[in-house]
Amino acid sequence: MKINHKIIFKVSVILAAVLVALLVGAIMILATGESVFKTYSIIITMPFSNFRTFSEVLVRMIPLTIIALGICVSSRCGINNIGAEGQMAMGIIATTAVAFVVAPLPRFIAIPIAVLVGAIAGGIWGFIPGILKAKLDVSELLSTVMLNYAAAQFYAFMIRVPLIDPNEKTGTPMSARLPESTVLHKLFKGAAVHQGIFLALVLALIVYILLWKTSWGYKMRASGARQRAAKYGGINVSKYLIIAMIISGACAGMAGSVELMGNQGRAMEGITGGYGFSGIVVALFGGLHPAGIIPAAFFFGILLYAQVNLQILTSVPPNLVEALQGLIILIIVAVQMILSNQYLEEKFRKKFFSKKEA
Repeated sequence: MKINHKIIFKVSVILAAVLVALLVGAIMILATGESVFKTYSIIITMPFSNFRTFSEVLVRMIPLTIIALGICVSSRCGINNIGAEGQMAMGIIATTAVAFVVAPLPRFIAIPIAVLVGAIAGGIWGFIPGILKAKLDVSELLSTVMLNYAAAQFYAFMIRVPLIDPNEKTGTPMSARLPESTVLHKLFKGAAVHQGIFLALVLALIVYILLWKTSWGYKMRASGARQRAAKYGGINVSKYLIIAMIISGACAGMAGSVELMGNQGRAMEGITGGYGFSGIVVALFGGLHPAGIIPAAFFFGILLYAQVNLQILTSVPPNLVEALQGLIILIIVAVQMILSNQYLEEKFRKKFFSKKEA
């Protein structure tokens, strides 16, 4: 029986990476003076203790999935979108503004319009760095990060002046509550998960079909894999860079709309919750593929929910979860570098399989 050393090499590297992550995480937990077993137990078991806690994970999974799908499109096309946080904020503002306009309409009309407007706002915010990269070769890393700051300032102004709730007496800047016709309903009584989860799952299927089953998707992936070869083959790389960033921004804007309409109910400070940055990690962790993004979003939903539980049940600071996310990014990069190193793979084969194959 011939042993496939490539599969064993990949599995071994991934298992070693997981072990390293657990060990480093344990060291970080010990540094806080908390029990490693107790902390990991809370992170792993609490989300599955009952359906209410499980739905808390799902509700965090929804925006992560939608944003990560957009990052998947842009990354596959060879352009890095670090601006999802700003694009999400623009989607929230646009959806809030239009929600009061379409309030008299039936829900089945008002909700799609509100989500579409949020997607358009995010797409426009994604178009800016896309065209700057395609036409002027401006680094998308720089332009998207700067646009995040611009979006944050615009968002802060909008919820403090034009959209502020005049009846709010707490002094906290926020908009009025969305009309009932633009609110996504909860799927179950007493559970946080809402109708937006269906949009996230359908969008995953759409992105898969777009990237792997259409000529547009092939040209996007070709542009990201080998730009020079793609240009030589007659593909308009600049065009697809712009399209990819519009789609990526639209997904982030849509995630903002869904989070607003399904979870928060009004625009307020901190509503984006860092989803724009976490979505990048989810996309990478999911291998830039919709089939991997869904479980990756679920895993990170557990981490984000753990942030709340750890703050309540232990002395572990909630920032530890953010540190774990950063650790995961480093491990993902390291794993990708090791798996793509043919020399290490060949050395692994000779060390462990050369005698067996002989």
